[in-house]
Amino acid sequence: MVTIRQFRDLPEAILAQGILDSSGIECYLANSNIVRMDWFVSNAVGGVKLQVNAEDVDAANEVLNQPIPENFMVDEIGEYDQPHCPKCESMDTAFQELNKPVGYTTAWLGLPIALHEKSWKCISCGYTWDHSEIPEED
Repeated sequence: MVTIRQFRDLPEAILAQGILDSSGIECYLANSNIVRMDWFVSNAVGGVKLQVNAEDVDAANEVLNQPIPENFMVDEIGEYDQPHCPKCESMDTAFQELNKPVGYTTAWLGLPIALHEKSWKCISCGYTWDHSEIPEED
């Protein structure tokens, strides 16, 4: 098996694994159980490693490097348009419901406190904007 990607967080690794599985490419997540049990050690063990057979490396990279679709159909909802960053127009965005600095600090102190904040963050440029700035679809 050859490691083609490393992830700090398990959800991203599982998503990549699902993409490859749906494409018919056999893959494995190394260190997933260690990170699942205690995610604070993720950096110490090199994160969760996505591994494929050596002969599938090119095909797996091709599948994982596909661009994000601008829109797609969702059952019972219709067409869904991906959110774009208002600053750079990138679609590489993530919804953040928790205040991570407060959550990580209080978890490290042994008393996790989850402060909710609904915002979006652009992975490409780092810009953060409020959830209410996203126009509602009709």
